[in-house]
Amino acid sequence: MSYLKTIQHKIFSLSDLKNQVNAWKQAGENVVFTNGCFDIIHRGHIEVLAQTADLGDKLIIGLNSDTSIQKLKGENRPIIDEQARSILLAAFSFVDAVILFPEDTPINLISALLPDVLAKGGDYEIDNIVGHEIVQYNGGKVILVPFVDGFSSTTIINKIKKS
Repeated sequence: MSYLKTIQHKIFSLSDLKNQVNAWKQAGENVVFTNGCFDIIHRGHIEVLAQTADLGDKLIIGLNSDTSIQKLKGENRPIIDEQARSILLAAFSFVDAVILFPEDTPINLISALLPDVLAKGGDYEIDNIVGHEIVQYNGGKVILVPFVDGFSSTTIINKIKKS
């Protein structure tokens, strides 16, 4: 299989991802879930995602759709469209699945997939992480990954605007 096809096979629909998660769990693998916009991928994203992948055997990224980002961050975002962001994230060797979601939060994905670990960057508090109750109720863990200071898509966008 070509590298491009390998990358494209990591981008899932919900029904296909549910089946894949069930297969992973039946094989005894721990499934980790995180989510975000990942508009302009930068070092902070990569470091947090790599550390998140270390928390289990399979890493799923719930990716905000373009319409979801526009609601959250304004009509001028995202800079990079959802298909391109999906491919960029799926290209990382430590990412096993990428799934788009159109809602403001990934609560429906978390409820459907029931990951073993729900992870977010350390700029959150566990009680404020969407889906923490569902994961914990089902025996999973919620983990904060240390945030990497000094990196953000907004900072990069503002730097580009100034130059």
